[in-house]
Amino acid sequence: MVFKLTSSVKALNQTANKMRIDIIRMVCAAGSGHTAGSLGMADVFAALYFGIAKHDPKNPRWDGRDRIILSNGHICPVLYAALAECGYFQKEKLITLRKLGSPLQGHPHLGALPGIESSSGPLGQGLSQACGIALALKMDKKDNLVFCLTSDGEHQEGQTWEAAMFASKFKLANVVQIMDRNNIQIDGKTEDIMPLEPLRKKYEAFGWDVIEVEGNNMQKVYDALLHASKKAREKPNSKPIIIIANTIAGKGILSIEGDYKWHGIAPKAEEAKKMIEELELANKDCKTWVHAKKK
Repeated sequence: MVFKLTSSVKALNQTANKMRIDIIRMVCAAGSGHTAGSLGMADVFAALYFGIAKHDPKNPRWDGRDRIILSNGHICPVLYAALAECGYFQKEKLITLRKLGSPLQGHPHLGALPGIESSSGPLGQGLSQACGIALALKMDKKDNLVFCLTSDGEHQEGQTWEAAMFASKFKLANVVQIMDRNNIQIDGKTEDIMPLEPLRKKYEAFGWDVIEVEGNNMQKVYDALLHASKKAREKPNSKPIIIIANTIAGKGILSIEGDYKWHGIAPKAEEAKKMIEELELANKDCKTWVHAKKK
């Protein structure tokens, strides 16, 4: 049975916050990991997995599924949280993030867990993978979509722009790229390290349709994904689509929001406790589940 999707913004917001709590628990237990980007993309992942994409946790290799490719694999805690929340594997596994022998490594690995569609590690390769999959699906005359999550920082990589040209040339309308435009990378602000703007004009020049959206406004994120997916399915020979999601790194934890220093560090136990309490206050429906796990 295909996963039941929802258009309820309230339900999607609650799911995103549950995932944020899981993210904090995971990276804290691991003692390492990428906190800020994972938190910032929780709204996008919730909308995608619970509101838009066709998939089936009971049959992860279902031929009719949409493919979801995570290019910036270092934010895999949010991917793992989404997959567990959907039921691809038991939530108890989340706490094994980055442990030796765990299938939940610091970058997703194809075959390690159900629901993972590609391996990632070096930045800049995911869009190429997505385009190859999309072209194969198009050649087979299938209407599956390929959602590709990318970071803004990896747009400093030349391979990303080669893939962008490829998608335009072959009219891969079945590619929907979602860029995490949080403006940070490990050494600071993207515009200080290697300026990326004007991103919209660049993608338009490369032959893409561009949608810009507040990446932490669930209604706007859902509407953008719905519009993009409908257009992609209804006009298979049109332009590829990119959604530039302007997100806030560390979203949900006021003390770290927008702070690039949290790009690649994990909270300590006391910090994590306060963060979870803050998230619980924002989403009281999460309380029962979180306290139950602490027993």
